[in-house]
Amino acid sequence: MHKDGKLEKARQLVKGIHELPTIPEIATKVLDLFDKPDVELEELAETILVDQVMASRVIKIVNSPFFKPLHEIKSLKRALIYLGFRQIRHIALTCSIIDAFEGKNGVFDIKTFWEHSFGVGVVAKIIAQRIRYPEIEKSYIVGIVHDIGEVFLSYYLKDGFQKVVDEIKGTSGNFVDTELKLLGTTHCEIGFCLARNWNFPAEYCDVIANHHSPSSASHDPALAAIVNLADLFCSVRHLDYGGREWVSFNLAEEPAWEILKSFSPAFADLDVERFCYELDERVPEIEDLVNSLFEGMIKR
Repeated sequence: MHKDGKLEKARQLVKGIHELPTIPEIATKVLDLFDKPDVELEELAETILVDQVMASRVIKIVNSPFFKPLHEIKSLKRALIYLGFRQIRHIALTCSIIDAFEGKNGVFDIKTFWEHSFGVGVVAKIIAQRIRYPEIEKSYIVGIVHDIGEVFLSYYLKDGFQKVVDEIKGTSGNFVDTELKLLGTTHCEIGFCLARNWNFPAEYCDVIANHHSPSSASHDPALAAIVNLADLFCSVRHLDYGGREWVSFNLAEEPAWEILKSFSPAFADLDVERFCYELDERVPEIEDLVNSLFEGMIKR
């Protein structure tokens, strides 16, 4: 199916949901602040304090086993100092997305999904560092949110998505091809529509739409390629969801590999086996972070 046809089908599906999930305005404001080169701690604290739920979550998460402070942190300002600006942005965005789907039953286990998402974020950040991509934190955040279309499908199109999961379970099939066959669109286009509704930056929307086809990215093919390879690495290391059996891939044949080699020729010398071992060492860290996020969730 033509790309425009898949996108139109996705728009129809998203439009058909009467109570479309939203993320708090506070999350968008926190993201916007990081685009300001002169943002001050006081300004960030005042912005977060407008939403007491978000402020409480940040304090609870910073006191979790993942961050391991020596002493209990009781104030938002101390939490911001301890975590740092960048970590706050990740927490604000992720908690907001988790909260947007709170109280609903989905097709797959949501914690496993977030372990995959944070895994992709961590690996995307490592790849970005290796190729000296100029916006490392952006690669991490986009890695985290790249599959939000899957969450939407899991919660709002349960019957159709259950058929997708059932068909690929225990096989080497993938979500994209099976979704297109059974739903007429994929989580990439669904995620793009959702990200647009949430006013995500254009380059985030572009990667979400093209993380399985980085050559089609119009804003930043290198960023899309980073997330694409991070997704593949996590699947190889079984940091995924949906019950698939993954067949090993040939890195040299991946379009994303060619894109990143053009961006950074030295990337061609990457020791793939050693890189995967590095990922193994990060898996417990990723699991702890996801546990901290869910433990920090406060019911409204």
